Amino acid sequence: MSWSVRIPADVDQDDRIVGSCTARQVAILGGTAALLYVAYLIAGEHIDLLVFVAGALPVAVAGLLLAIGRRHGVPLDRYLLAALRHLVSPKALASSSEQAPAAPAWVPAHTRRQPAPLRLPARGVIGDGLIDLGPDGVAAVAEVSTVNFALRTPEEQDALVATFGRWLNSLSGPAQILLRAQRVDLAPTINQLIEGTGALAHPALTAAAHEHAAFLADLSGRHDLLRRQVLLIVREPSGGGQDAAAARAVRRVEEATRLLSACGVTVKLLSADATSAVLASCFDPAAPPLSTDQLAEPDEVITKGEHS
Repeated sequence: MSWSVRIPADVDQDDRIVGSCTARQVAILGGTAALLYVAYLIAGEHIDLLVFVAGALPVAVAGLLLAIGRRHGVPLDRYLLAALRHLVSPKALASSSEQAPAAPAWVPAHTRRQPAPLRLPARGVIGDGLIDLGPDGVAAVAEVSTVNFALRTPEEQDALVATFGRWLNSLSGPAQILLRAQRVDLAPTINQLIEGTGALAHPALTAAAHEHAAFLADLSGRHDLLRRQVLLIVREPSGGGQDAAAARAVRRVEEATRLLSACGVTVKLLSADATSAVLASCFDPAAPPLSTDQLAEPDEVITKGEHS
């Protein structure tokens, strides 16, 4: 006998405990009801019922909104908890692991709280495509090519889906597929095109090369050119040491390379410089790409216009 089971698109959604309410919503509604009941037992004999209802109504509405309300897809209670955490967290952070020295006595500055240490999930790049996550292990970052699914025949589409499904079933740890819109800088291409015109055999080819370079310069000046980049990130816990976690992460990328090659997809581990550039672009996606000499060391003093 065959059974068909409906799987929700959001497989990470919370389980429904009572009706359409999750355990979190039941806890909020139950806690609000218990709070109002205890308040009624304490003050119900001393105040009028209508007065108590008028005072309890805002509390009940607030509990209901916390239970069912959402903002930008985030439950309202978690959203408010994140806002509270942001308000009480220090705003001045320093990347140095040492305590920041106090200001000299001759500096006419107001006494302020010392900057707190900046805790980033990534400790640094330890190899080609490998990111040190400290106690969380190691992450491997690889660039993945794409295939045009719409132009394939139905049989080819079924084969692609089956191959991708086999790779998903082979996963032994956390994996993430990240689609990024990356800015394209045509300046190197234009410079290379102009520099190569001296080796062309005919003046007409030189003129065509200069026209094409002018077209690319005009296109780059009038539009924000973007290209799509697909990244595969796998993470391994630090069990057995960072070297063992790095070896397992690289092996998982190699398995993805072997399995996805049947789809015509290539998986290539990023270089150390490319991985550093990806991490740097996460802080300011709209900024132009940074070269490796523009990246500061962990304990290096950052001055304006030199590093980021």
